[in-house]
Amino acid sequence: MANARALSSARDGDAVATDAVGADDARARMLARFQAVRAETERRAAPLTPEDQCVQSMPDASPAKWHRAHTTWFFEQFVLGPNAPSYQVFDDRFAYLFNSYYVAAGPRHARPMRGLITRPDAQHVGAYRRHVDAAMQRLFATLASDALERVLTLVEIGLNHEQQHQELMLTDILHAFAHNPHPPAFDECWEPPRPQCRTGRFALPEGIHSIGHAGEGFSFDNEGPAHRELVGPVALSRALVGNGQWLDFMRDGGYATPSLWLSDGWAAREAQGWEAPGYWREVDGRWLAFTLGGLRAVDAAAPVCHVSYYEADAFARWSGAQLPSEAEWEVAARAGEIGDAFSLAWQWTRSAYSAYPGYRAAADALGEYNGKFMVNQMVLRGASLATPAGHARPTYRNFFQPPARWQFTGLRLAWPGQ
Repeated sequence: MANARALSSARDGDAVATDAVGADDARARMLARFQAVRAETERRAAPLTPEDQCVQSMPDASPAKWHRAHTTWFFEQFVLGPNAPSYQVFDDRFAYLFNSYYVAAGPRHARPMRGLITRPDAQHVGAYRRHVDAAMQRLFATLASDALERVLTLVEIGLNHEQQHQELMLTDILHAFAHNPHPPAFDECWEPPRPQCRTGRFALPEGIHSIGHAGEGFSFDNEGPAHRELVGPVALSRALVGNGQWLDFMRDGGYATPSLWLSDGWAAREAQGWEAPGYWREVDGRWLAFTLGGLRAVDAAAPVCHVSYYEADAFARWSGAQLPSEAEWEVAARAGEIGDAFSLAWQWTRSAYSAYPGYRAAADALGEYNGKFMVNQMVLRGASLATPAGHARPTYRNFFQPPARWQFTGLRLAWPGQ
């Protein structure tokens, strides 16, 4: 764990204690944050039945029960195991069942087969979470001061990791529910945030800007090192692309015009039969969308969601525009000039997911967190309606493969040379 700091820049008061009073304060604040994040996971799981928590609707998704257990294993594996000598592992089998992709941490159950593990059941996973939570509370109370900064840094990583899985719990269960012939609602009272009333374009003149995380507070390792990039001239839309605009694209033959599409994108469109965004369906001449609140009429004023990179790129071409680069997006977001940057949908950029200049992954198992995925994926920026509060920032780099559209993914447009 000597290289844990390479995974984050958690240099704020939550991770640093310089004296006895500061140490006690850091313990208390991190314990409160730990309890809040762990409770949010359980709050999101609460509407789900035990049957709901077992389902895995595709290899890229995971059962809700698995998310709850995996995030717990993370603390057991990387925090308690190395730092709490008296800790008793809850179940020796869980390291195999609930490791995800940390090869250095040992063998693991195949990802596409997570839905076949009906036992341990959801109730037993709840007991696992309580066991680890109690051990973490004891660790906070007894940890030696000379180990405090290092351990609290690991805890901060674990909490941000759990927040990522909180979002995945919603995206994955939405995908599963969408396969039901009578699709259920995750929450019948759910309402999406309303979009901001932002219009026009924000012009970025040509200039050199600092990109990436360099300040106080937490960041994942792929957000740095901070570096300088030439940006502009370019103009970014202040608003996200809306459903009404997407309906115009559809009516104009956007899904039937090969010249608008990248070759791989057109192949994906043909193979998967795309004619509309994910979770849209036409019923009696009306377009409906399946949401966390169930099946609802498509709102023309709402931002389009559940579109792949290929669809976003095709729409941009149809519009006479392009997707922004991640650097262009970050500069505009830092300036506060683009609306709905962090509240409705992750936004595709035209930037391939790769390392920033000078990036080095940590050498231990936590070094596998981001670095080994830096190929064949595209960067998304912002956050979505499923992103937990406090988990968004201008430097955050999300990434998915170009065909992915089960996430809450949308887009905004950019115009070069303006």
